[in-house]
Amino acid sequence: MKKSLVAAAVASGLWACAPDLATTKTENTEVVPDRFNDVQDSTNTADIAWQDYFNDPYLTALIDTALINNQELNIILQEIEIARFEVRAKKGEYLPSVGVGAGAGFEKVGRYTPEGASEATTDIKPGKAMPDPVPELGIGAYATWEIDVWKKLRNAKKSAVKRYLSTIEGKNFMVTHLIAEIAHSYYELLALDNQLAIVRQNIEIQSNALEIVKQQQLASRVTALPVRKFEAEVLGTKSLQYGIQQQIIEMENKINFLVGRYPQPIERNAEVFNGLVPDMVYAGIPAQMLDNRPDIKQAELELAAAKLDIQVAKARFYPSIGISAGIGFQAFNPKYLIKSPESLLYSLVGDVSAPLINRNAIKATYFSANAKQIQAVFNYERAILKGYIDVINQLSNISNLEQSYALKQQEVETLNESIVIATDLFKSARADYMEVLMTQRDALSSRFELVETKIKQLNAKVNVYQALGGGWKE
Repeated sequence: MKKSLVAAAVASGLWACAPDLATTKTENTEVVPDRFNDVQDSTNTADIAWQDYFNDPYLTALIDTALINNQELNIILQEIEIARFEVRAKKGEYLPSVGVGAGAGFEKVGRYTPEGASEATTDIKPGKAMPDPVPELGIGAYATWEIDVWKKLRNAKKSAVKRYLSTIEGKNFMVTHLIAEIAHSYYELLALDNQLAIVRQNIEIQSNALEIVKQQQLASRVTALPVRKFEAEVLGTKSLQYGIQQQIIEMENKINFLVGRYPQPIERNAEVFNGLVPDMVYAGIPAQMLDNRPDIKQAELELAAAKLDIQVAKARFYPSIGISAGIGFQAFNPKYLIKSPESLLYSLVGDVSAPLINRNAIKATYFSANAKQIQAVFNYERAILKGYIDVINQLSNISNLEQSYALKQQEVETLNESIVIATDLFKSARADYMEVLMTQRDALSSRFELVETKIKQLNAKVNVYQALGGGWKE
C-alpha cells in the first residue's frame, strides 16, 4: 500500500508539470536618460518639504487641514488597512491551524445488528447492560497544516506585502496630487482677486473718461455718439465683475471641498500675487525621480507582486502535501470522559494530492497571471516615461514663461502710458474717441493676460514639484 501511494504521488508529480508560457516580458529601465538637461547635479527640489516649498502661511494652513480632513485621502487610508489585513490573512495560511472542539449526542442502533447485539451485552462492567440509546461525549483539539514545499503560500504572502506597500505609495501619490490641487486652486483664487481689482480700476478710468466726454458734449465739442459709446463701455466692464465674483465663490468652495469642510471664506492676501516669483528649480537626476515619484514606485511594487502571482499560480500544478492531527477524549458517560488511556483518542494523517485531469481552471489562472505581469511591465515602463516627460515639459515651461512674463509686463506698462496719452490728446481734440476706447480695451486685455501668465508661472512651480516627486515626504 505504501508503494502504491508513492507511485501515485510520483505519477501526480509528472502530470502536474506547469505548461510553458508563450510570451514573457522583463522591464527595461536601462534606456532612461542619465540627466534631464545639460546639468547633472544631484541637488533635487523634491527633497524640500512642502511646508518650505509653499511658504504662504494661508496656503500651508489649507494643505495641513486637507491632509487630515480630505475624504478621498481618508478612503485611501482605509484601503491601506484592508491591504494590511490581507497580508495578515496570507501569513496565517501557511502556518498550522489549531482548533478545539467539544460535542455531545446520542445514537440508537437496531437491536438485531452486529453493533446493536454487541452493545446489548457489553459494558464497562461485566453483566451490566449497555444504555439504550447510547450517549456520546467528546472534547479535543485538532490541527491541520499544508506543508509549503513549492512556496505557494509564502509567495502569496509576499505578493500581498507588495500590494500593501503599493497602497502606501498610492496614498503618497494622492498626497502629492492633493497638495498640488490645493495650490493650483489657491493661486487661481489670488488671480481672480487681482482680475476683479483690475476690472474695478478700469471702471474708474472709464468713468473718468465718460465724464470728460459729457463735459465736451455740453460744450458742443462732441456729439451724443461718443457719450453713448463710453457709457456702453463702462456698463460692459461693470458686468465683468459679477462673472469674476461668481468664479471666486466657486473657487473658494472647491478649496473648501478639498479641505473637507462646508463653504466658508478662504483667508488669503491677494496683494502678494504679483510679487510671487517661482523659486529656482533643481531637477536632480532621473534616478532620483524613480525613488521620489510615488506613482513609479507603486507601479514597481505592482510589478513585483505580479511576478510572485505567477509563481503562486505555477505552484498549483504541483502536488500539495498536508498533515492533519487530532487528540482528545470520548466516552458515553461523563465520569469516563477524561479517563486515560481508555477514553483517549488521537490521529495523525498525511495526504498528497495533485491535479491530474481537467486542469483548465489552473491553466487559465496561470496564463492570466502571466498576462497581468506583462501588463504590469508596460505600466511600469509607461510610468517612468511619463514621469521623465513631465519633468522635461515643466522645466521648459518655467523657462519660457519667465521670458513671456517679462515681455507681457512691458506691454502692460506701455499700454497704461498709452491711456494717459490718448486721454490728453482727446481733451485737446487731437485724437478720436475711438482711439481712447480701443486703448482702454487693449490695456484691460493686456492686464488680464499678465495675470494669466503669472498664474501659469505659479502652476508650473506646482507642477514641476509634483513631477519631481515632491510633497509626500514627512
